[in-house]
Amino acid sequence: MPKHERWNTLLELLAASGKLEVEEAASTLDVSAATIRRDLDELAEQQLLVRTRGGAVAHGVSYELPLRYKSTRHAPQKRRIAEAAADLVAPGEVVGLNGGTTTTEVARALALRFASGRPEGPGAAAPTGPALTVVTNALNIAGELAVRPQIKIVTTGGVARPQTYELVGPLTVGVLNEVVLDVVVLGVDGVDPHLGVMAHQEDEASISRLFAERASRVVVVTDSSKLGRRAFARICGLDRIDLLVTDTDITPEAAAQLAEAGVEVLTV
Repeated sequence: MPKHERWNTLLELLAASGKLEVEEAASTLDVSAATIRRDLDELAEQQLLVRTRGGAVAHGVSYELPLRYKSTRHAPQKRRIAEAAADLVAPGEVVGLNGGTTTTEVARALALRFASGRPEGPGAAAPTGPALTVVTNALNIAGELAVRPQIKIVTTGGVARPQTYELVGPLTVGVLNEVVLDVVVLGVDGVDPHLGVMAHQEDEASISRLFAERASRVVVVTDSSKLGRRAFARICGLDRIDLLVTDTDITPEAAAQLAEAGVEVLTV
């Protein structure tokens, strides 16, 4: 198994349980204990975990994988979800995107969909203005879309979080309070049938909540592994969600709970 795959797996195991034992991890990954020790030492040097005698523990109570390590998880599902979400956006609309791996895929799908500007039909008037306006607090999304001349990019100010590249804080709030969105596409860390949608970090949750408040339509994009999962900070209740887009691995129980909560679900 290549090193980057081992690191991804080790960090996922750590995110799930909060701690790792060398011998157990070595057995799970079918490698030597010496290899796991070296991996944990290198990950500790990057401040992605804390080494302990015989293993490692996560940083803090609410552990969050850096974006670069989360991007490979459920990648095919995230691309399908992103394409379906992008198809919901009409030409000329103002779209809000928060940070995350799935919303990053949505940004890429939007770039492809509007690659040639506004879709035109027979007898359509010449296009005026941008094909699409994207408002985002995610630096990586802004960077990818900034080279697309047909898309107008509006970035918020704020303090950058290194794990997710999201801008947060009063400067972010100030910009979002001055804009109106047609639709916001939100990536989340958990969806609970009673508590709603959630994020690991309270500052990111508050910005995502403001995104939802500024939008006429709220679309949540998430792979099915996050359904029924809780995270530390609440974004909003399910009653604020117009549509949830997920993959076909959603369990019958999760589908029934969302339906009972009145959430429209699109599976792809």
